[in-house]
Amino acid sequence: MYGFIFIGYIIIGDIMDLLHVSFRAFLSLVTLFLVTKIIGKKQVSQLSLFDYVIGISIGNFAAEMTINIDSDILFGTVAVLIYGVVAYLINVLTMKSIVLRRFFMGKPNMVIRDGVILEGGLKSVKFDINDLLEQCRSMGYFDVSEIAYALVEPDGKLSILPKAEYKPVTAKDMNIDVKDSSMCANVIIDGEIMEFNLKEIGKNKDWLLKKLKTLGKNYSDILLATVDSSGNLVTFLKNDLKSNDMLE
Repeated sequence: MYGFIFIGYIIIGDIMDLLHVSFRAFLSLVTLFLVTKIIGKKQVSQLSLFDYVIGISIGNFAAEMTINIDSDILFGTVAVLIYGVVAYLINVLTMKSIVLRRFFMGKPNMVIRDGVILEGGLKSVKFDINDLLEQCRSMGYFDVSEIAYALVEPDGKLSILPKAEYKPVTAKDMNIDVKDSSMCANVIIDGEIMEFNLKEIGKNKDWLLKKLKTLGKNYSDILLATVDSSGNLVTFLKNDLKSNDMLE
């Protein structure tokens, strides 16, 4: 009988530890979300070196206070909040001061100038020639000789200005009058009608249903439907097609 009591005690203890970890995980997730909201979208879209350090540190604190049940959860929460507030203050200061912006966020470094690859520029950003070629290919330039200027931005991305003869031809170059581009409105997403988006473009649900009826389609079968500025409706039906891996 004592054996059953002992086993029951262990099981109850494990359940309590599990609940404790679950609570700490939920609290750390909420804290991280709030801190990210404070810092802003820049933290998740364009990571500078400073943002990278802050992100890793906050992640470590959150993991520690979630898994290590012997650590004080209050201390972990305060640490995450302090790092978040510091990151927010630094972002505010860097918006007001170019000097601080360059110190904390960095500045662009030129790696190609007048079609010449600058070895000194590559060394300053810790790039080798293969890193440069990879970045160029990701931008659609498989021939480096087509590039006039290239800059490595503070977040590590490459910005390229092609030589004049390799620039894409624009409507302005061809003296062609074109209509201004406008955003398409998503009016159906995953079989759900976006009535607010319809209202924003001066349409309503009845208008959409009539358009779908003429096309012989049901909105519940549609993965995505968009309406452009001219009122043209484009639909993409739901399907079970799988993608094929074309490249390793």
